[in-house]
Amino acid sequence: MTRKLRFGMIGGGRGAFIGAVHRLAAIMDGQAELVAGAFSSDAARSKASGADLWLDPARVYGSYREMARAEGARPAGERLDFVVIVTPNHQHFPPAKLFLEAGFNVVCDKPATFDLAEALALRKIVARTKKIFVLTHNYTGNTMVKQARELVRSGALGPIRKIVVEYPQGWLSTRLEATGQKQAEWRTDPKRSGAAGCLGDIGTHAEKPRALRHRAEDRFALRRPHDVCRRAQARRRRQHPRALPRRREGRAACLADFRG
Repeated sequence: MTRKLRFGMIGGGRGAFIGAVHRLAAIMDGQAELVAGAFSSDAARSKASGADLWLDPARVYGSYREMARAEGARPAGERLDFVVIVTPNHQHFPPAKLFLEAGFNVVCDKPATFDLAEALALRKIVARTKKIFVLTHNYTGNTMVKQARELVRSGALGPIRKIVVEYPQGWLSTRLEATGQKQAEWRTDPKRSGAAGCLGDIGTHAEKPRALRHRAEDRFALRRPHDVCRRAQARRRRQHPRALPRRREGRAACLADFRG
């Protein structure tokens, strides 16, 4: 290829958290450039965000639907190579479906979709359109995670019998969502973040150590998130039958159990 890859972004505008991280990572090797975007569900905020990024105003859109129509109509020499989705969880599947069916490759921040039904539908769409769908887990590129993987693969640690992963985040230990903080608002709303709460939001990073089990083979398996939640809740009810359900906290853990 004799040019940089062109990409557009959905979400990630003013007040967003992860959009800037994706933009930085995408251009880090100098092989890609951001040229278009629908950066917010608020059209004015999207336009302002595009101006912040010095983009051509003609390629900054008020909605991802408008973006799909306009970018799909551009000639091959200007067409996007891929689209990056960095919206709240409930807005992953709709734009992914739209852009895949419009002929664009899609890179999406985790989780892939809001629920299992959407994930199964998305798999069929990817198979039918034959476009690339990439799900990002940013810690796979972390140098410490890479070092840990090498220690496991090389056998330097010996047989792996147990993995314990914690991801403490204390920023939601108070009701920050009541102050109007954007990131707290959607993350504490199950209609937007999903039923898994913080286990789906940050616990997914704890689940990733499955990639480290090169030598452990099938000796242990990470429990599915809903299994972990169900078992933990049942144990807590037995120990504290009158306890009230705990509110969502910014902390998640994932368990690794032996098979057989």
